[in-house]
Amino acid sequence: MGRELQFGEDELILHLTGLTGYFALKRKVHIPYKTIESVLVDYFDAPRWMLRMPGTSLSPLHIYEGSFKFANEWYFLSYERLEPLVIIELEGHVKYKYVIFQVPNPTEIASKIRKYLNENIK
Repeated sequence: MGRELQFGEDELILHLTGLTGYFALKRKVHIPYKTIESVLVDYFDAPRWMLRMPGTSLSPLHIYEGSFKFANEWYFLSYERLEPLVIIELEGHVKYKYVIFQVPNPTEIASKIRKYLNENIK
């Protein structure tokens, strides 16, 4: 998987590498800490009628990479399987309401993000 998280001073950066970045048509997603409302781990099955703007989706295979719009809200999705994902809900972000991505250890990553926020931001 071509996803890495970087904890910056003011923002969390989701780096997309290799084919993941190519199919998402984006290499980085910047998430200011002050916009993070919640971080959780759960399953997410994108509705088949989400608008891809821009990105790549193969809905029968559950592959989603890039920006999507559904019910007047923007989502950044980056996953290839129906398995527990890191789901970050945002408030006041320039574009996205949700950033949802796949990593090998989602519970550990979500915990690390929450811990960082509690210790350094909020």
